[in-house]
Amino acid sequence: MNSNESRIRAVPTNIITGFLGVGKTSAILHLLKHKPANERWAVLVNEFGEIGVDGSLFKGQRTENHGVFIREVPGGCMCCVAGLPMQVALNQLLVRARPDRLLIEPTGLGHPKEVLQALSAENYQEVLSLQKTLTLVDARKLSDPRYTSHDTFNQQIAMADTIIGNKLDLYQDDDKAKLVAYVKQRGQSHAQVFFTQHGEIALSLLQGAAISYCRQSHDHHHKSQAMPLASDAPMPECGFIKAMNEGEGFRSIGWRFSPDKVFDRQKLFSFFNGLHVDRMKAVFITDAGIFGYNITADALTEIELDDCLESRIEMISENLDDSLETQLLACIVA
Repeated sequence: MNSNESRIRAVPTNIITGFLGVGKTSAILHLLKHKPANERWAVLVNEFGEIGVDGSLFKGQRTENHGVFIREVPGGCMCCVAGLPMQVALNQLLVRARPDRLLIEPTGLGHPKEVLQALSAENYQEVLSLQKTLTLVDARKLSDPRYTSHDTFNQQIAMADTIIGNKLDLYQDDDKAKLVAYVKQRGQSHAQVFFTQHGEIALSLLQGAAISYCRQSHDHHHKSQAMPLASDAPMPECGFIKAMNEGEGFRSIGWRFSPDKVFDRQKLFSFFNGLHVDRMKAVFITDAGIFGYNITADALTEIELDDCLESRIEMISENLDDSLETQLLACIVA
């Protein structure tokens, strides 16, 4: 940290993690909505894809006028490439926000163990005060071996101080007990389990020092990022940029569109209803206003946003249809 940053001391910092579609963004938006009015909070959000949608979703609902400061690190696990993208983004965010609290949301396919290790590095020991790590889990997924056999899913549980069983309203009778048993088997001995729905997390769950998790060196592949990410690239004459990523058994595909491209809201709904993906997030400038979209295994949701600079969409799945771009372009108003 440089001299201008030296006055930043002991910022309470929470990692909020969880696998694809578990409701991390909804949980963070709920926390931001209920933060003390006189406090400034910062959010560093990491995305698997290169396009970067979460920042637009956050900013469309919580702005700096609300005391909320957002920074994205797209393109895969934020701790990769020797942690440089994460360090640069975090340092810039801290200087701009001077926050009373920092929330860090790693991608659902990232490596939370290494993120915690990076935040524990010597150059952040005086700057950040690591508090409880929260992991959101959909207990229904414990019957799906795609989750229980996935190293990242299990690592998220293993490193958590607090496990939040989200989407409680959708559980069967024995789902709660299954999660408690799984955490007892896979989690830390001190880990507590709470249950909620719609990401409604009490601010009190953020409080308290993190209890040390066994820290190991990086043991995953570091993706080279010699070329600029699609989220930062200049818009070409055709008016859109496509980007793809792959890792942890999943693929992502996403697009950015220049702001002059307006989408037909009804055609978008038809397009979304035909998607078969594990995860989709988007912000679109439409003929009926600006909207944010979210697809999980449970539902398609739409929220009206105050503003966005351009339309963006990101999809994650094990398999992705080659015709998606043609279908999406057909939704643009002629």
